[in-house]
Amino acid sequence: MLQVKIVPVTPFAQNCSIVWDSKSKEAIIIDAGGDAQRIQQEVQALGIQVKQLWLTHGHLDHAGAVGELARVWNIPVIGPHKEDQFWLDMLQDVSAQYGFPIPEPVHVSTWLEGNEVLTLGQHQFEVRFAPGHTPGHVIFYNAEHNLLWAGDVLFKESIGRTDFPRGNHQQLIDSIHSTCFTLPDETQFIPGHGEMSTIGHEKKLNPFVSGRIG
Repeated sequence: MLQVKIVPVTPFAQNCSIVWDSKSKEAIIIDAGGDAQRIQQEVQALGIQVKQLWLTHGHLDHAGAVGELARVWNIPVIGPHKEDQFWLDMLQDVSAQYGFPIPEPVHVSTWLEGNEVLTLGQHQFEVRFAPGHTPGHVIFYNAEHNLLWAGDVLFKESIGRTDFPRGNHQQLIDSIHSTCFTLPDETQFIPGHGEMSTIGHEKKLNPFVSGRIG
């Protein structure tokens, strides 16, 4: 069975997801944005073994602990799309600007394009390319549990910012409609920040995108 524990990390309370197969105890972590020691403690307490680190995009609050954890656990980094390379290259400088601890460099093992299928045990995750918040943003969808990891594309009754370098508002709106709103209404999603919601809820009540439904 697929299990998920959300661990808010960094002062931005980014939703780092520890995801594991209850049978094999194998795990992945989506967006290990910071607080590496806390993440390690959570993993140890759960008695699981992390096999990969997945990234939705290259912002510091999503990638800040990835370099350290990849080194400590000697595991690969999967994603995001290569268009976010410049964000990962700036990770140390941006962290210093925000007064965050200076993170270790992130070395991506496999860049994602979209339409790949990633696996954890017998569980499958569809990769969807969703640029706009950043040019290389991807999201992960598990159809078996109708669960989406939306990163900073879609939030409960809100959407991601597009005022960062190479952000694009129209591209973000288009991504939400093509990659998120094509999923079943009952699909739950874990956003990069804040509480979970459903696709159906956002279609009806998200003021940034609901006007185009129908």
